[in-house]
Amino acid sequence: SYALFSHIENVRELHCGVFSIHQFFFYKFLRRVVMSGLNLTVKVHPVVLFQVVDAYERRNADSHRVIGTLLGTVDKGVVEVTNCFCVPHKEHDDQVEAELSYALDLYDLNRKVNPNENVVGWWATGNEVTNHSSVIHEYYARECNNPVHLTVDTSLQSGRMGLRAYVCIQLGVPGGKTGCMFTPIPVEMTCYEPETVGLKLLQKTISTSPHRQKTISPMLDLAQISEAAGKLQNLLELILKYVENVISHKQPPDNAVGRQLLDLIHSVPHMSHEQFTQMFNANVRDLLMVITLSNLIKTQLQLNEKLTFLPTN
Repeated sequence: SYALFSHIENVRELHCGVFSIHQFFFYKFLRRVVMSGLNLTVKVHPVVLFQVVDAYERRNADSHRVIGTLLGTVDKGVVEVTNCFCVPHKEHDDQVEAELSYALDLYDLNRKVNPNENVVGWWATGNEVTNHSSVIHEYYARECNNPVHLTVDTSLQSGRMGLRAYVCIQLGVPGGKTGCMFTPIPVEMTCYEPETVGLKLLQKTISTSPHRQKTISPMLDLAQISEAAGKLQNLLELILKYVENVISHKQPPDNAVGRQLLDLIHSVPHMSHEQFTQMFNANVRDLLMVITLSNLIKTQLQLNEKLTFLPTN
């Protein structure tokens, strides 16, 4: 089930060809590398990092590195990575093996659930690009246009989980040897609103004591609403303090902040107290109806389970 990518010696010959390029062509292609890196940005969602760390923790004992496929979308120079999966592989001194059939089957299954997610590149654990990376990148270059290579430092060598993104640029001269160069591109974290809620809940589990693992239970709905209202009140007080300081000339105004505040005010629906009360009561009635139906269904299932196991004689 393993497919052999390529001979590492061939890649080494390609890399040697880079250093034999004339200085003029080298600067010319180097400028192309820089310009290409500036025109592409990678945005990674938190679920991708969680999947990478989970795959690294579940790796085989003899595996020093884990690789996988990045899934997402590409739009106007922005690569948004929303999902990923691990690809089993083996690395030797002169070759790389990977279960390509497994990767294709898993990608087809994911397409049935998320048809908008396409292959945008691949990821690997570690903080550097190796000769094996060139071989693996060659395969993903056949699967998608201009794939992105993402490295995640799961060893925490710098004290944190470093995240870097690269693109591979072909270098060479006409009629001569060609090679490739991995150039870094900007990478940043982004998340949806539900992901933000999950991250905030995870932050509460961080413990300052090195010998004690802190656990936290999910809060009730009413407690979550109360906490969200308290945070909103603190933010409103911060905004009011900023506006008062600007009016009293204690703080210089910021046009960008002013435009955002104006958009925020325009986004608030204008309604009377009676309209708001009517809308709120209607939503409460709908919520109570859903809760009542859920309890009735739960009771019906419990009765059905007990009647099923009653003796017939």
